[in-house]
This record gives sequence, structure tokens and C-alpha cells, in this order.
Amino acid sequence: MQDPQNTVDPSEIAKFEAMAAEWWDPNGKFKPLHMLNPCRLDYITNQIAAEFNRDLTDSQPFSGLRILDIGCGGGLLSEPMARLGAEVVGADAAGGNLPVAKLHAEQSGLIIDYRHTTAEALAEAGEQFDIILNMEVVEHVADPLAYLTATKALLKSGGLQICSTINRNPKSYAMAIIGAEVIMKWLPRGTHEWSKFITPDELFELLEDAGLTPVDRKGFVFNPLLWSWSISSRDLSVNYVTSSINN
Repeated sequence: MQDPQNTVDPSEIAKFEAMAAEWWDPNGKFKPLHMLNPCRLDYITNQIAAEFNRDLTDSQPFSGLRILDIGCGGGLLSEPMARLGAEVVGADAAGGNLPVAKLHAEQSGLIIDYRHTTAEALAEAGEQFDIILNMEVVEHVADPLAYLTATKALLKSGGLQICSTINRNPKSYAMAIIGAEVIMKWLPRGTHEWSKFITPDELFELLEDAGLTPVDRKGFVFNPLLWSWSISSRDLSVNYVTSSINN
């Protein structure tokens, strides 16, 4: 039987547990995610609405949908999904993140099923979801294909997986590591390993090898003059996101 923990990289888990208390501090170590989050949510909500024919002007447009936020951290995506009416499971292999996530959800009056577990363990248990949010996780696992194969097993037929990561090129090294970790000090040095970054073509191939059908990819582009993020259909040079379907 496959080891359900086989794609977890303990050194990566330790990095994020060390920062767990700062998840909801917009000026703390997760400042880049807080800045990016509105852009991520715009992409996520529009993809879900299009795939499941939901009206985003409804008060709870995702009612009846079961969503897995894998690598949920402090719940920066789980909470908005719950507010939109979805049944949300937030899973993270870094157990230190979950008390922070649970407390914040409770204080916000939200019901979210947070679990200290992995994609492999959830698949082993036979869990099924309409949607998987797989955001900024794949570059931190030990075996991306095995990990994506596990997330595919968690998707219902016709289910949607949204997966974001960081491209691998000189620009991404300059911005995601030198810029974010060394110059801006947004993240502790060593948070990311450039060699683990994945190009868009590589990610599409990994998704296909895992049995999914990629249907979309966009870039998340940071403008240092406007100090803001936007979605681009052409610029996938650093941060980018993909959507794929389990046919």
C-alpha cells in the first residue's frame, strides 16, 4: 500500500509551522499572500461560477458544493469559500497552522472542517470533493506527480481543481526569492527553493499525467508601481494559476 505521507517534505512543513501565528497579520510574514489574495479569489470564484453555472450575485452562490482547500494554512481561502456557502474542508500537513485557522474561523462565525492531514490520506479514506483549491502547494511537496495524482483521486467526476504555483526562470528567481525574501524581507530566507519551481508547460504535463484535463491558465502579475496584483492571460512569467477538470 502506498505510504499516505509520501509526498510530504518535513523541511517544508517546518518552515510554515514556524510562521503559523502570523497567518492573519496583513503586515507579517504572509503579507505577499494577503496582497495576492483578492486576485486569487477573483480567479477562483469566476472559475467555479463558470464550471458549476453559479450566479456570483447570489448571497451564497456556492451552496451545495464541497470544497477542499489543500495546504489551507491559516484559512485565507477557506473562509471566503465558506462565506459563499460552500461546505469547506481545510487540510494542512503542517499541524501548527490549524489552531490559528480554527480560532479565526470561530471568531468569524464560520463553520470550516479543518484537519491535520494530507491529500494522500484523504484519498485513502475515500473523500470526494466538487472543487479542490491547490494553491501554492505543489512547489513544496517531495513528489509533485504523486501529489497531483492523489488530488485527482479526491475529485468527483466533472470536478474542478485550481492549482497555482511559481514559474522557474531567472525572473522568478529575482522576484520570488531575491525580491520577496532578501530585499523586501516579506518571507524568511529559504521559504522557497527555485529548483522546485515548475513551469506552466511542466505543470500542464503533470496534471495530464495525473489524469486531469487542463482547461485554463493565467498569470498573477505584480505591479511594483501601483503596488497591486492583476490577472493576465499572457504573462505567466512568475506567479500563475491553472484550472483542470476530472473528466
